[in-house]
Amino acid sequence: MLAAAGFAKGGLIRCNERRDSRARLGDAGLKPAAFDYRAPRTLDEALQLVDANREAKLLAGGQSLVPVLNFRLASPPLLVDLNRIASLAGISRHADGGLVIGAMTRNRAIEKSELVRRANPLLHAAMPYIAHPQIRNRGTIGGSLAHADPAAELPAVCIACDAELSIARKGATRAVRARDFFRGFFTTALEPNDILVSIRFPAWPAGRRHGFVELSRRHGDFAIVGVAATVEDRQARIVVFGAEDVPRLFEETLTPETPKDVRARCAPRADHHASAEYRSELIEVLTRRALQQAAGA
Repeated sequence: MLAAAGFAKGGLIRCNERRDSRARLGDAGLKPAAFDYRAPRTLDEALQLVDANREAKLLAGGQSLVPVLNFRLASPPLLVDLNRIASLAGISRHADGGLVIGAMTRNRAIEKSELVRRANPLLHAAMPYIAHPQIRNRGTIGGSLAHADPAAELPAVCIACDAELSIARKGATRAVRARDFFRGFFTTALEPNDILVSIRFPAWPAGRRHGFVELSRRHGDFAIVGVAATVEDRQARIVVFGAEDVPRLFEETLTPETPKDVRARCAPRADHHASAEYRSELIEVLTRRALQQAAGA
């Protein structure tokens, strides 16, 4: 239920005004419908709010949520802004060598982190592909994962690294593996009273190699097809994203036929960006390139 990423607080306050304000803004579908606004300072406060208001939306960076609100594709009665909860942001190294990233950590902070570069080279390599610097300045890792766009980079990286997501609700917490978190098109394991708290990446083994490639119409656009891969010895974790409704994981013993095998087991969709046949061809080509990258890493 954590929504993706930057909405000026002045705009939020204005939208919280009632019918007279809504009339001034107009009903042309380019401004959000009226909603209440809360900005808790602790996770417990936020959990109490969403537990009592199951139709509320959570504001992280706002880069995906705000357009949805402006086009009135969603009209929540309450917006809960998580930006003042300091405990939800930060990057740290776990005692076992793993990497822990708070859900409200900005994508730009992850991109620039020397700790991330050393502890998880695949995550580091993928960050510059996410939109543009202005978007990464506001967007958050948790917002991207909760939004679950099938063409987004971070869900694929989390699955390729077998990351674990920590989820809280009032009175309880649970952990969900990334491969089990994404359930369908813009659909995740989050319940209406859940908040995504952090993401834990396992320690990066010595000798693990990686590859990351994607094709988009322009740099910064969502991927038409992308591939994230990790390789240890001859064992690979290959994640294809942008082709189907969720990122698709393949755990393979590498052979020269692996790219063709991955292609054969995918069922890419067609849309206004690309045909299914074109995406199918891209899956094979990009899988081969990602594995070649890994071989040279």
